[in-house]
Amino acid sequence: MKEPAARSLILDSQALSLLLRTDRQMITRIEAARRVGVPVLVSALTVVEAVYGKTDTARLHWVLSRLQVQDVTHADSLTAVQMLSDAGGLHGHKYAIDALVAAMALRSPAPVLVLTSDRDDWSKLCGDRVQIKDV
Repeated sequence: MKEPAARSLILDSQALSLLLRTDRQMITRIEAARRVGVPVLVSALTVVEAVYGKTDTARLHWVLSRLQVQDVTHADSLTAVQMLSDAGGLHGHKYAIDALVAAMALRSPAPVLVLTSDRDDWSKLCGDRVQIKDV
């Protein structure tokens, strides 16, 4: 499966969850990005959001060792607040993590490709500033 040309690949919680469950299609996407030198990025917040009680800890550590886990910065929080306001005053738990991960995506080398199950949220937050691919 050929993805659009990108300089950064961002995984949302569903994409990371699929990777942790050894989803063949997700593994193929990650390997394809690696082959062409595209970094695969995941927010530290996404890790918390994607992991649940039955996640194999050894697998989690192995998968994360092969990704670039990004910290949330002060600047990300301010960017996220602005993005939520620009998107019509979105707020609260439903949008907080997505907005912070979107802020991380916007500071990543463009063009950015986001693998997500929340196309609508990403579209509201980023518009056409990122490429979105459904998982």
